[in-house]
Amino acid sequence: MEHGTGGAPDWRARLNGEERARIDGAGFGRRVGIGQRPAVVVIDVQNYMVGPPPAAPAGPYPSACGEAGKAAVEVLSRFLPAARELDVPIFYTCFELAPDGSDGGVYLRKRDLLAIDGWCLSGTVGAQIVPAAAPGPRDIVMVKKKPSAFFGTPLLPLLVDRGVDSLLVTGGSTSNCVRATCVDAMSYNYRTTIVEDCVFDRFERSHTTALFDLDRQYGDVRPAADVLAELAGRVAAP
Repeated sequence: MEHGTGGAPDWRARLNGEERARIDGAGFGRRVGIGQRPAVVVIDVQNYMVGPPPAAPAGPYPSACGEAGKAAVEVLSRFLPAARELDVPIFYTCFELAPDGSDGGVYLRKRDLLAIDGWCLSGTVGAQIVPAAAPGPRDIVMVKKKPSAFFGTPLLPLLVDRGVDSLLVTGGSTSNCVRATCVDAMSYNYRTTIVEDCVFDRFERSHTTALFDLDRQYGDVRPAADVLAELAGRVAAP
């Protein structure tokens, strides 16, 4: 994805003249920036989303995002340790369902319950966080049952307790749980940054469209290197 100044995606290059005029006329896409007390949210970086871990049986992983997921996790494996070094709190979510689907709700009216180890069933390899992005000892991991990291989890009160004022959102998938989380984050008045090369999707068109919509309306889409440089620069500043 091309970027303009300040690490912002150059969405204008992808729009026609009428669309660009609409963006400019409505004043969309202003920068919200990163607050003074950011936290990282790592959404559903689990084996079923990315693919089987090296030591696991290959088996079917029908929800895996393939190369896009692996590429994002590679960046995330460097981004997370750097964030820990800068003393940025990190919160993980894991999407898990009971093996009998009893807690799936309407979600399971939209898709099949997959009774396999390579899906998001509690207690299976598929539900585990990928080793390359494993939580650190001070990170917090919470299970969720719905797309947003806020819905039915302790995330919001934990952020309030720590005085967090902005979120750095990573994980997958961009068009589903990442988007839902960012919309809720904006609704709770958190400045939100979507770390572009640390989010991923099963479908490129969904990924690109979601990033466009998020950057236009709900937060700032920025690459990991740009985000880390800003955070490190703050620490180094006198």
